Amino acid sequence: MTIVVTGAAGMIGANLLRGLNAMGIDQIIAVDDLSNGAKHRNLRDARIADYFDRGEFYLRFARGDFGAIDAVLHQGACSDTMEHDGQLMMAQNYRCTKELLDTCQARGTRLIYASSAAVYGGSTVFREAPEHERPLNVYGYSKLLADQVVRRLLPAVSAQVVGLRYFNVYGPHEQHKARMASVAFHHSAQFRSDGRVRLFGAYGGYGPGQQVRDFIHVDDVVAVNLWFLAHGGTKGVFNVGTGRAQPFNDVAHAVVNAWRVRAGEAPLPLEQLVAQRLVEYVDFPPALVGKYQCFTQADLDALRAVGCDHRFMDVATGVQRYVHWLAEQPTD
Repeated sequence: MTIVVTGAAGMIGANLLRGLNAMGIDQIIAVDDLSNGAKHRNLRDARIADYFDRGEFYLRFARGDFGAIDAVLHQGACSDTMEHDGQLMMAQNYRCTKELLDTCQARGTRLIYASSAAVYGGSTVFREAPEHERPLNVYGYSKLLADQVVRRLLPAVSAQVVGLRYFNVYGPHEQHKARMASVAFHHSAQFRSDGRVRLFGAYGGYGPGQQVRDFIHVDDVVAVNLWFLAHGGTKGVFNVGTGRAQPFNDVAHAVVNAWRVRAGEAPLPLEQLVAQRLVEYVDFPPALVGKYQCFTQADLDALRAVGCDHRFMDVATGVQRYVHWLAEQPTD
């Protein structure tokens, strides 16, 4: 079995490589753009058969240079939700995915690609249906347009096509993402450098730190991708979240206590962490007003209906696992 992973040096791609390796699959073509050379760290201990720059790969794949490819796990994208360059977003997130879809169908190659919960934007219902899809930015729109094309093609596709709408993913191998890294990553960095964690204050009818998201550990994201890889007859667009909305306070609480326990200190309730200024609240930034989702929670009915019964970690469990991984990383 030959698998292609695009965005292989990114967070989800890097973890997919390791998930495939754990299954005994190392006939993997890794595809990415290493203009940011530091991202090579995410590839160092993964077993792959070859590596290609994204520009070269897409041209050669369309020509048929790689022979039979069983599946493409397409994670490559511009994931900066604050990026305002619509041409860039549409080129990387929509046009690239559309052309890859066309090539995969022409060659009988299965395609499992990354969509995003950003397609729901201002909605309060997170179900895979057009009436709930209201993107707040061009990033969300670029992902939605790819999903819409897939929906139109599904009745006639010759090879599996699956779009996975990721909710708020956190976990190993995201250090290169800078401001777009997860809340758990930033909280850990803040606590290690400043001895405290900062959260947004009241906004959108929610109290300080009470805005809620569906936070999902990257290991769970990998498990769902691999489930679809193992079930080649399943197609469609599906949410990938825990189905459980938790406040940002839960993330901060879990991060601080995980580091405290590693230091031999007792975990504390959130109220005490706030009282001791280990958790602090800052004013909500004006630049995000009207562009910020205060509530997300994946509806998992469609995922469960096709037979995927994977059980997802809650924030406390996932963050503890992540902090342990962070603590074990070299400083290079």
